[in-house]
Amino acid sequence: MSPMAKEVLTLFFLLLSFFSGEILKLADGQKTWCVAKPSSDETTLKQNLNYACSNVDCSILREGCPCFSPNNLMNHASISMNLYYQSKGRNPWNCHFGNSAIVVLTDPSYGSCIYA
Repeated sequence: MSPMAKEVLTLFFLLLSFFSGEILKLADGQKTWCVAKPSSDETTLKQNLNYACSNVDCSILREGCPCFSPNNLMNHASISMNLYYQSKGRNPWNCHFGNSAIVVLTDPSYGSCIYA
């Protein structure tokens, strides 16, 4: 890697660190959640659901459990992605999922389905 490329990469990571810190400051003391972007395609949502559930316990999505309904891919993917995000420390990079997720400040819980 050339010295110029290294300098550009270093600058990029410094800027990324700064902006990530600013995002966290906005939410300082406020809980955040990770949900799927509505524009995400089904294939991506399935991949996200499978990836998240291979790393965290997604049993709340089973039939008869609090977060099973509505039984659709967007809902289940959002819940699993949030479980992953919460378990990894609520870092912005743990809610990227190939740019198919977003960190929100509004609690997405509904009925008896409580987002952790």
